[in-house]
Amino acid sequence: MNLFIQLGLTIILAYLIGSIPTGYIIVKSKTGEDLRQIGSGSTGATNVKRVLGKKWFFIVLLLDAFKGALPVVLAQLFVTVGVTYGLAPVIAAIAVIIGHSKSCFLNFKGGKSVASGVGTILALNFLVGAIIAVIWAIITYTTKYVSVGSIIALLISPILMYVFHAPIAYVCYCALGAIYIVYLHRENIKRLIAGNENKVR
Repeated sequence: MNLFIQLGLTIILAYLIGSIPTGYIIVKSKTGEDLRQIGSGSTGATNVKRVLGKKWFFIVLLLDAFKGALPVVLAQLFVTVGVTYGLAPVIAAIAVIIGHSKSCFLNFKGGKSVASGVGTILALNFLVGAIIAVIWAIITYTTKYVSVGSIIALLISPILMYVFHAPIAYVCYCALGAIYIVYLHRENIKRLIAGNENKVR
């Protein structure tokens, strides 16, 4: 198959999978409410927790992580472009986190791509992804701030990719992905500085 066709299909499929608004769909089906009009307005697991509680927080977290991992795994299995350098899985990973944060099904609104981002890292390098997930859980549990756990864990991800000798494309993806996710958390950072960020109860 033509190189450009492979890349185009990879981007489109990964973006569409990333765009599936799992949190929004679950809250809408259970309560009839629009998750974008609640709390932070994000469609991610943290905002779902405000409406449906801890159980659905973890369900959405896992679904979004799976949503992030799936396109990367498919790219690893079926796309032959840039196999040596890991380019196709990285392109899929980028498309899926953009899809999650800018969903075409929600007028290009969405979540902050943390769970889906961790899912992409798990698919790229399972050990690094598992370590990142543990770091996120420990920091979130200790500080009671999901945003702090998310930002720190993802900022560490490119360092871990480098330490574990992952392809340079993976290291670069984690660095760029971390910057993007920090950008998506800019309002959380402002609230943290002001001392009025919401804590996990």
